[in-house]
Amino acid sequence: MSGTLNKVMLIGHLGDEVKMHYFEGGGCIGRFPLATNETYTSKQTNERITNTEWHNIVVRNKGAEICEKYLSKGDKVYIEGRLKTRKWQDDKGADRYSTEIHCTDFTFLSTKKESDTNAANKPAVQNTNVAAKPSGPAKPVEEDSDDLPF
Repeated sequence: MSGTLNKVMLIGHLGDEVKMHYFEGGGCIGRFPLATNETYTSKQTNERITNTEWHNIVVRNKGAEICEKYLSKGDKVYIEGRLKTRKWQDDKGADRYSTEIHCTDFTFLSTKKESDTNAANKPAVQNTNVAAKPSGPAKPVEEDSDDLPF
């Protein structure tokens, strides 16, 4: 064992539609922003405060095509993957960095009814694995409580 681990697990809502990029060799990638929220009560003002963190998600090949077909803005999804930082240069020649989550597994958490109310009219798919390895039936996801200490 190498003694290191690079693993990310997120549950959040899509901030935009999946943007697809196709390559000459037949491969493709899909990119979309994912919002996660942290809610807590301020001890000084006793008001509820919500902080939103945005994550750049990258999905490859068949997984990207599935995400493009079934996910739409606002849908809730579980993402599992690894962090990857890219270095690139902007139009002024300055070095820039982007940190992304390269998705290895995902599960759609929005129900068809929720998607219909978001005007998506797309069926929900659960327990979809990017690597397409067989897995057991999906377990129902319970709503998270905002009063959790983490």
